[in-house]
Amino acid sequence: MNWQRRQWLIRSAGAAAAIGIPSLGATVAAGGAVDVHVELHAEPGEVALRPGRPTRVWRYRGELARGEAKALTSSAGGYLGPIIRVRRGQRVRIDLINELPEPTIIHWHGLHLPDTMDGHPRFAVAPGGRFEYEFTVSNRAGSYWFHPHPHGRTGAQVYAGLAGLFLVSDDEEAALGLPSGAQDLPLVIQDRNFDADNQLVYPGGAAAPRRGRGMMGGGTMGGGGMMGRGGMMGGGGMGSMMAGMMGVLGDQIVVNGSTESGRDVERRAYRLRLLNGSNSRTLKLAWSDRTPLTVIGNDGGLLAAPLQRDHVMLAPAERIDLWVDYGRWAPGTELTLRSLAFEGGIDMGGMMGDMMGGSAALADGAAFAVHRFKVGRGAARNESLPQRLSTIESAQPRFAVNYARPKVFELTMGMMVWGINGRGFDMLEASELETVKLGTQEIWEFRNEGRGAMMGMVMPHSMHVHGLQFRVIERSVSRRFADEYDTVKAGLVDDGWKDTVLVMPGERVRILLRFADHPGLFLYHCHMLEHEDSGLMRNYRVVA
Repeated sequence: MNWQRRQWLIRSAGAAAAIGIPSLGATVAAGGAVDVHVELHAEPGEVALRPGRPTRVWRYRGELARGEAKALTSSAGGYLGPIIRVRRGQRVRIDLINELPEPTIIHWHGLHLPDTMDGHPRFAVAPGGRFEYEFTVSNRAGSYWFHPHPHGRTGAQVYAGLAGLFLVSDDEEAALGLPSGAQDLPLVIQDRNFDADNQLVYPGGAAAPRRGRGMMGGGTMGGGGMMGRGGMMGGGGMGSMMAGMMGVLGDQIVVNGSTESGRDVERRAYRLRLLNGSNSRTLKLAWSDRTPLTVIGNDGGLLAAPLQRDHVMLAPAERIDLWVDYGRWAPGTELTLRSLAFEGGIDMGGMMGDMMGGSAALADGAAFAVHRFKVGRGAARNESLPQRLSTIESAQPRFAVNYARPKVFELTMGMMVWGINGRGFDMLEASELETVKLGTQEIWEFRNEGRGAMMGMVMPHSMHVHGLQFRVIERSVSRRFADEYDTVKAGLVDDGWKDTVLVMPGERVRILLRFADHPGLFLYHCHMLEHEDSGLMRNYRVVA
């Protein structure tokens, strides 16, 4: 559905009544004083990422209109948007001002919000437009984030630089005395391609660029490229089609919007908040000296207790919080966070890599360095980690209304187009299967067994459900993919609350969802963004 027709439908009284939404641009009044008020400008910009010409990007620029100074922190030296810090229970207002040459909207990834505040693409605002978010923060303390969500353009806009962090604190977390200040360190990991002129290269996606109106033209961000000639994504053709089917992988790792490869740390405890902000790349993270990782949190906040892993898997949009005591290493030690090799990733090599204008230099599942930490020469501090972190109720699948018959959502492909149960995205549609009752729990099963896949090709997917946190209750994999699965299974962290889950080739994953208090229309989709843009996204509807 094109953008103009979508706007007409949203504005029509019939459509608004049918899905229970206000007119586009209307402020949703919620009452109560606002504790934090931020203006977020989505705008073009330039950043010096590499020697030579600055790189043209799109980015979020924040202005704090109300609240404590620490509520908004701008990123330093990169394209990443600001960090918004709030406390559970605070009333927040955020004004999105669209200064881009195409429609956009913001999704608050992981937050539990009414459907009108969640950033559904039906609310995308035109260039020069504004959208006012207002909500009370009800989530547990944790590491959440925000990014654009216009249909067909999410991958391109995130790739251009639009993303930021939304960090929530609460009394339970504060009582633990976890590392704070400079020792509370967010690390947003992404991959990008650059041309010889330092401009971002994006081969296109499901929605190829509109030259002169979009964000990229000709496949790069410079000259006739990504930000060149007023456009962002172009080229179209087979490269664009293959990007939509496979996803987009970059050959340079970018951390916090910067190409700087490392940082210095003191000999004391740190909290590392890791977000895989890549469009399509899955990570298998470990320390270079194979010291075990101490995991204290994931998508939905703190775990009940710390756990140790030799490595952790992190699909696009997943988060992991680590507790790291750098005092255990000798002064001057250089320690590298690496992504280890694994099987079953997106296969971009050979013919498909050539058609997308890329290379297999950094394939999905290849080993590479992510970020280097140089340990300082001061005295080590004696700091310990509490062995109980949070109270998390146990999952109770037997209380699901469909306990005996979980709903099945097959990740399918037909005619090189992604879908769920054979259906692509429709802006306002939710099927009977995708309709749930307010106040109930359900079990959903994502099946990634390659139904309809071209040449039997099956690849991982990163499934995200909007508007809530869920529990992962069961995994199984077919015998055909067992050897590949063995290279990743020990790094899966399914404890606690999740909003995104990695579904490997041949795997079935069951999740338990609770539809507690917000009726309306929400999304669920693959967070490999080119998959989402090309059809691997659907609505679910919560009804009273």
